[in-house]
Amino acid sequence: MKKIMLVNVVELEETRIAILENDVLEEFYIERSSRGQIVGNIYKGKITNVEPSLQAAFVDFGTPRNGFLHISDVAPSSFLDNGKKEDKGRRGGRDLPAIQDVLRRGQDLIVQVTKEGVGTKGPALTTFISLPGRYLVMMPDGKHHGISRKITDEEQRQRLKKTLGELRLPSDAGFIVRTAGADRPKKDLQRDLHYLRQLWSDLSKKAKRANTPAVIYRESDLVIRAIRDLLPADVKTMLIDSSEAHRRVLDFLRRAMPRHTINVKLYEGSEPLFHRYKIEEQVEKTYSRKVSLDIGASIVIDQTEALVAIDVNSGKFTGEKDAEDTAFKTNMAAVPEIARQLRLRDLGGVIVIDFIDMRDVGRRREVERAFGALLKQDRARTKMLRMSQFGIIEMTRQRVRPSVKQSLYEKCPFCNGVGMLRTPESMAVNVMRQIRLKLGENSSRGVEATVNPEVAHYLHNEKRRDIVRLEEESEKRIIINAREGFSVEQAEVMAIKGNGRESAQEDSLPSYEIAGSRK
Repeated sequence: MKKIMLVNVVELEETRIAILENDVLEEFYIERSSRGQIVGNIYKGKITNVEPSLQAAFVDFGTPRNGFLHISDVAPSSFLDNGKKEDKGRRGGRDLPAIQDVLRRGQDLIVQVTKEGVGTKGPALTTFISLPGRYLVMMPDGKHHGISRKITDEEQRQRLKKTLGELRLPSDAGFIVRTAGADRPKKDLQRDLHYLRQLWSDLSKKAKRANTPAVIYRESDLVIRAIRDLLPADVKTMLIDSSEAHRRVLDFLRRAMPRHTINVKLYEGSEPLFHRYKIEEQVEKTYSRKVSLDIGASIVIDQTEALVAIDVNSGKFTGEKDAEDTAFKTNMAAVPEIARQLRLRDLGGVIVIDFIDMRDVGRRREVERAFGALLKQDRARTKMLRMSQFGIIEMTRQRVRPSVKQSLYEKCPFCNGVGMLRTPESMAVNVMRQIRLKLGENSSRGVEATVNPEVAHYLHNEKRRDIVRLEEESEKRIIINAREGFSVEQAEVMAIKGNGRESAQEDSLPSYEIAGSRK
């Protein structure tokens, strides 16, 4: 199995990282310089509102949208000194007080962003700070020392617990050994420990001096984070197409991973890096709604603000002797591609997967097991329910940041993300209803409608008689304006009152005046 990491940073506005396994794109990460990265950043913020009904507070930490801080994410060290500790439930083995008793509006807090805002939701915050190193994670408010759950070998876990116990750990902070620290000697862990303690000491001093709101700690850029957090142990080669990024990576490896075995190369070919490895087309497919499978079937992925729906279609595949066998083989072919697409697109939240129905319970369980085994390889936390009799699997996947598609695309200003527009005929009928409504206003002298040229053309030709009849019956003028910049679904219909229009309009619009005989 050959794995390689490609780092594309030639364009300053965008950083892209791809991990290939046998020339197939397995993981993909992208970051835009214009959007910035706030997950993991630490801020000094101010509480703007405390909501007892939500048991949450909203915090201004210097971004356009205030952050959301739930009581379960508030460390006891952030409580007011005189706060009452009424029990409102438990989480993580601790009692939760009422938020209105322990926090107040205007209070300064040190917070860390755990999730970026999605859609209309603001970023999620916590006061349980965690500082990641290469091999350890420091939790200044914690007391617990442990081992990453992704290290499953019991013998290795026991060895790491013993090593952790031999380190000079401070009594006022917790530490967890990361997956990357599984095979590292005690000396490397001790060096990482010293670095994190010094970093937190510096950040604490900075927080005391800073005015609110302020950035206390900013996460590294995507390239350095990829090496620190994402680099699989079996990746031995890294290609970087920027000399400046290549230098930064080598500097980081010398400081943080002096015994690294990664071959870091500067790519100097004339052909763009992603084209050289023929993955640009694979990247583009991560934005498409439909993903084809080799057997002729396909999966369709639809994403909303809070939910992702994935549908498995047999398509042209009819290679088995009966419908049950066809359904089973299609579902088994879809399983690895669905798991891959979840990673590539960084889909999160509630995910509902509609597999093709299978009557055989044993086969349903086999599809379940295959999918569950692939989810264990995912870096994000996942939880999956059993397949229902209708072929539905419900699952959740940790959402840290918006998906790749949400990061690169914005809603269409014409259809508002629906993906469809009304026909000119349908819109013309709607405009006619609005015209009738405005004609009914006693104070109006007429009605002026500004619409898309196609809609104006339909009104002028197909609805001419209706408009003339309305003019005669109401003894009022009807003016239809065509505006090039309007989408089919845009329309402004307003009454003409007194000596002018109800509100200001541009006089230079191309227009069709529908004149009829007046009494």
